[in-house]
Amino acid sequence: KVGTTFPATAKQFGDFDSWTIDTLGAVDVSTCIVDVEHGDELPPLADCAGVIVTGSHAMVTDDLPWSIRLEEWIPSLLSAKVPFLGVCYGHQLFARSRGGEIGFHPGGKEIGTVEIHLKPEYINDALFRSLPQRFAVHVSHSQTVLRLPAGAVRLAGNAYEPNHAFRLGDHAWGVQFHPEYDAGIMQSYIREQAEELESKGQNVSELLHNVRETPQSARILRNFADIVRGRSKKHG
Repeated sequence: KVGTTFPATAKQFGDFDSWTIDTLGAVDVSTCIVDVEHGDELPPLADCAGVIVTGSHAMVTDDLPWSIRLEEWIPSLLSAKVPFLGVCYGHQLFARSRGGEIGFHPGGKEIGTVEIHLKPEYINDALFRSLPQRFAVHVSHSQTVLRLPAGAVRLAGNAYEPNHAFRLGDHAWGVQFHPEYDAGIMQSYIREQAEELESKGQNVSELLHNVRETPQSARILRNFADIVRGRSKKHG
């Protein structure tokens, strides 16, 4: 866990960790919340059946001490072949930990329910292959992966954001969108940022009207749970 949502959103819906755990479903291993932002120690690799890094309201380029500590830890997970999934902030931090470039999106904030399309490479991808080639996702991000790391496989994008998902190796993924959001959470995010969005020329009423549930996106977390479950059984 690398951040906390808006107070009003948290009061109504909970926080990043609870959304993620609820969407994961049954994993058959114990789930531990590590609040890196507030100083929790990173766990030993031997204790990690899989790792998810959540979204955050911080910016990767702020280079906050806790974020640097996490960024420096990620490569050790990859070397140990621990299944890894970075979501939004986690996606960007993962990319930068392996040499990618992060910065503000030149087009401004992408927010709301949008459609992404999968690249042909998704056919053989353990996380994405069960999904349709096009599906709706929830997004709320100002920064982006401007350049993917060397060797990364681009898996999904749209006209606004070309790097919505990528994979490194066969066990580590980053997704710019939020598979843990439901429609209520997405609408809350739009309302919380309404003044800022309107000042940048975005139509808040239209954004709210276009929000819908994203069941295919949520399947990504359940697919990740299956990957973790399979690795745990293989390694005892």
